[in-house]
Amino acid sequence: MFQAIPSADALLLKWILHEMTDEDCLKILKRCREAILSKEKGGKVIIIDIVLDLQGGKPESVELQLLLDLQLMVDVNGKQRTESEWKKLFEDSGFASYKITNVLSFRSVIEVFP
Repeated sequence: MFQAIPSADALLLKWILHEMTDEDCLKILKRCREAILSKEKGGKVIIIDIVLDLQGGKPESVELQLLLDLQLMVDVNGKQRTESEWKKLFEDSGFASYKITNVLSFRSVIEVFP
């Protein structure tokens, strides 16, 4: 998992990073950054995961997000992340920008660009 990734225009990580520690996420994201083309050539990493929104969400949604976060901490040493936590991971792994699109329920599509 932490070895080289073949070159690609885009890489998709669906429900992967929330199960990882920040250190393991950085290893994966750095490998992804090495593998994708430049932003001008259309390179990006697409992440489908949860972006914790503890301020603006409905109480039921926030409760579910926190419950899933607790389950991840206990089961696999992972965690749900806020936008600022995602941003730090992206910056620390060498990405220049990102775009978050909220989709159905609490899931988000995160596009990360070199």
